[in-house]
Amino acid sequence: MWLAKVIVSYKTGILDPEAKTIHNALISLGYQDINKVETGKYFQIGFSDSIDRDKAKELTKQACAKILSNPVIQKYTFQLEEVSK
Repeated sequence: MWLAKVIVSYKTGILDPEAKTIHNALISLGYQDINKVETGKYFQIGFSDSIDRDKAKELTKQACAKILSNPVIQKYTFQLEEVSK
């Protein structure tokens, strides 16, 4: 069985107010050496046993482009992992 691990985050240059708030909080708590924070979403997609790696990859790309991300302002990355039952 294949498992896709997907991370969706904002593209470079897109305002991320949640990340800015978290970064400011970290600085105020004394974490002066942290100079960047980004937020994102994490998804796991499991596929049926009948799906091969290439099909799982294609289905993951489609899901990311159509539903899991907004391609105008977000980017995504994913890894496919073979898992046993």
